[in-house]
Amino acid sequence: MLAMQYSITLPADYDMAIIRRRITDKGHLLDHFPRLRFKAYLYADRRAARLPTRHNLYAPFYLWDDAEGMNAFLGSSGFAGVTQAFGWPEVRTWSVWQGDVSPDAAQAVCASCDVAPIAPYADLDELREREAERTRADLADGALAAVSAFEPTVWTLVRLRLWGELRPELAREGRQLYQVGHVSLPRHTLSVPATA
Repeated sequence: MLAMQYSITLPADYDMAIIRRRITDKGHLLDHFPRLRFKAYLYADRRAARLPTRHNLYAPFYLWDDAEGMNAFLGSSGFAGVTQAFGWPEVRTWSVWQGDVSPDAAQAVCASCDVAPIAPYADLDELREREAERTRADLADGALAAVSAFEPTVWTLVRLRLWGELRPELAREGRQLYQVGHVSLPRHTLSVPATA
């Protein structure tokens, strides 16, 4: 599996109602997209008091079965529409260690996302096991989806969780909290942990 995200930073005075309307109008278009485990339409609104954030962001997060699904989306008219509206984004990808998606993931209203460096010469097997433990703990704490993944180019770890309620208490340095406008899922979502 692959995790993927692009994050578009919008001006401080940007009307985030435009993003919410875009999600409402277009979010359903990726429902049942082939080889997509989920797409979470994430945004952060610095003027909203619901979740703390420094920036206005539009930052969708994807969990793909494989590169074929990701490539089909990046070559599609849907992604072309994103680039026409917001410019050519940097698309980050990670190889997935843990990817668990509940059938209730569509009920998510909040997401937490950590992107952290992996130290040189880190024991990757040990790190992967710690991430598996953290995933289990977060699922037990109510996460509706949990992804832990890494990329070995600049060596980063990403940890994304979808939550069924706003979780402002999760705010901390290095973590971005988002509101979730929509979650696209396949026709049948299994609550089976997928490990790489």
